[in-house]
Amino acid sequence: MATISMTVNGKAVKRAVPDNTLLSEFLREHLRLTGTHVGCDTSQCGACVVHVDGRAIKSCTALAASLDGATVTTIEGLANGDLHPMQKAFNDNHGLQCGFCTPGMIMSGVDMVARYKAEGRELTEAAIRHELEGNICRCTGYHNIVKSIQQAAAEM
Repeated sequence: MATISMTVNGKAVKRAVPDNTLLSEFLREHLRLTGTHVGCDTSQCGACVVHVDGRAIKSCTALAASLDGATVTTIEGLANGDLHPMQKAFNDNHGLQCGFCTPGMIMSGVDMVARYKAEGRELTEAAIRHELEGNICRCTGYHNIVKSIQQAAAEM
């Protein structure tokens, strides 16, 4: 059993958890933040993407105990009163279908835009499609997801 402390969506949390608790399980079961979805249990689908210390990770591949002291942002912590520009863009462009993959897509999109802007690189349609290879949507052909990320990139 490990006692971990971290900041999740701006709030300090401290819990005792079994050593083998995945971050996705910690967020969903211990903190009741159910926006982080687990779709495959093999780190292939991207539905579980969250930000840890400012970088996107698949939370089903990280042990919560290994992130003691980390800062975690989930889809629930992305908006600050108003929708985040990426959330608004997904809404504006119908970038969601059933919604299961949407939290991971949005969190991946925010990370993608931040990295490209920090590196001074252009975020082209081809780059967005390449970056989304780790996120699976079972409902759509990604066209509206790409449009959503392009709109948000212009606004962020």
